[in-house]
Amino acid sequence: AFQVELDSRHDKYERLVKLSRDITIESKRTIFLLHRFTSAPNGEEILSESEVKLDAVRRKIKQVAQELIGEDMYQFHRAISPGLQEYVEAVSFQYFIKTRSLISVEEINKQLIFTAEDREETTNMTSNSHDKHPPTWSLKVTPVDYLLGVADLTGELMRLCISSVGNGDIDTPFELSQFLRQIYDGFTFIGNTGPYEVSKKLYTLKQSLAKVENACYTLKVRGSEIPKHMLADVFSTKTELIDQEEGLP
Repeated sequence: AFQVELDSRHDKYERLVKLSRDITIESKRTIFLLHRFTSAPNGEEILSESEVKLDAVRRKIKQVAQELIGEDMYQFHRAISPGLQEYVEAVSFQYFIKTRSLISVEEINKQLIFTAEDREETTNMTSNSHDKHPPTWSLKVTPVDYLLGVADLTGELMRLCISSVGNGDIDTPFELSQFLRQIYDGFTFIGNTGPYEVSKKLYTLKQSLAKVENACYTLKVRGSEIPKHMLADVFSTKTELIDQEEGLP
């Protein structure tokens, strides 16, 4: 009996790892798509396409929620954590592009409550069709996954800053600088009291902030004398110098 229980648990863990990998891949594709927002002629099309992609990701998360029915989520947390972090990064990136603000963990979790109203569910639920309330599943993003996803978001915002400079957008880097500064301040309040992974990502967050602030400095001091199409080149050489000073590859 123990062998059967262990085998089924290991099988479930492997299924969750595969689902997490799928969630990670699809979330990354959404992020790559959203980076085209600054250069695309019609930004609304990019946003609607990203929403379709995120819906597909949420369908995968629904499968994870169904796998975890009656289980302690934290026993399988390591299997699903990478996918959830990437999903948080994709959702918060899309939310920032739309609203120029940070999505809350409560808002993310609201989107992860699922009902059995999908086509594949209704065929299996015919016996319960007389029930007024269809069964629901939910998956909660943990505070740690949320923090790690937001920390990764800062890297994407730094890339957004570079691409917006390349497109001649002078205002976005200053908005991003202020936003990243607020996130960095929030993370410094956590300090060493938070999980190990959070303090590890603080260094990368600091790097992203330094690069964006450097872009703002270059735009403010030399923006008027450098043609817009050359600003991105100047900025990229400056960031390379920062990396070398910090000892990064």
